[in-house]
Amino acid sequence: MNNKTFWKIITIIELVAAAVVILLDLFLPTLVILGMLFVSLLIRREHIRLLGFKRPQSWKRMIVFAFISVVFLQLFDVGVVLPIMNRLTGTTIDYSGFANLKGNTGQLVLLLVLSWTLAALGEEIVYRGYFQKLLTDLFGSNLPGVLLTVGISSLLFGLAHTEQGLIGVVVTTVDALFFSWLKLKFDNNLWAAILAHGFYNSIGMIVFFFTGPIYGLW
Repeated sequence: MNNKTFWKIITIIELVAAAVVILLDLFLPTLVILGMLFVSLLIRREHIRLLGFKRPQSWKRMIVFAFISVVFLQLFDVGVVLPIMNRLTGTTIDYSGFANLKGNTGQLVLLLVLSWTLAALGEEIVYRGYFQKLLTDLFGSNLPGVLLTVGISSLLFGLAHTEQGLIGVVVTTVDALFFSWLKLKFDNNLWAAILAHGFYNSIGMIVFFFTGPIYGLW
């Protein structure tokens, strides 16, 4: 067995193990996979920068673009994705995990902190960083490889949100596709996806705090 084949087998094992963690919802999957990631980097003697951490040409442009983009993504989700899925499934997205958020300032602050740490930073390192690096190693960086990498990593991200029901899985998969596109737009820069994820969650939490759950605009 040559060195290239050996590392491909290791990559497949890592991906399968991570998928099992997600599907079985073991502990907090993001934290478990972050642990796997750091072990992987140590074994491969690779730097975390390879996940997509790089200095952009303009932080201001990236921040502004990410914020404006996720405003439209939020509108697309509540104006298109949620209403269509509501009618197709006869159900609504499960927001029971945020049952006490409306009008609760303490919970809003806590969720905003978690949104920028465990969600924006942690999940992006796992799904748009670690998974996409492994998948690119397997499938390559040509167009078919990129499509497979983005598609598989986005589906895994959606499956990590099964607590929100089928609609939640669909919405988060759509969001993952968007975060992946944004990362690629900024020269495969993971910071773009982290910023977008953080802004997206923050907008959603703040709106929920004032209005309660929104299941669609029509």
